[in-house]
Amino acid sequence: QVQLVESGGGLVQPGGSLRLSCAASEFTLDYYAIAWFRQAPGKEREGVSCISSADGSTYYADSVKGRFTISRDNAKNTVYLQMNSLKPEDTAVYYCAASALRLCVLPLSPGLYDYWGQGTQVTVSS
Repeated sequence: QVQLVESGGGLVQPGGSLRLSCAASEFTLDYYAIAWFRQAPGKEREGVSCISSADGSTYYADSVKGRFTISRDNAKNTVYLQMNSLKPEDTAVYYCAASALRLCVLPLSPGLYDYWGQGTQVTVSS
């Protein structure tokens, strides 16, 4: 069964860092564009970052640009989201998603993604 599993969320103080992981079973992530979305209570799901399969290009929402970095480790079949200088407004459930389109189609739209993880909670609070 195709499955994406996120890990690495938790509680962190403002200014801190977390690294989220997105691991896949039953398929190879390198063949898919992988995006990270997040959803805060009462808000719509927001596209945060994406890494293309076709050319390795990356995309970041303005709200996280310069603080978050997306990367792939094909040997581990895992995509990471390194989050630095975290702010309280980064608090949300973070989801990774895979798109067979292989490119990061902008704006990031949840409807273009074929597979989703269960989400991991990130809470930024003092």
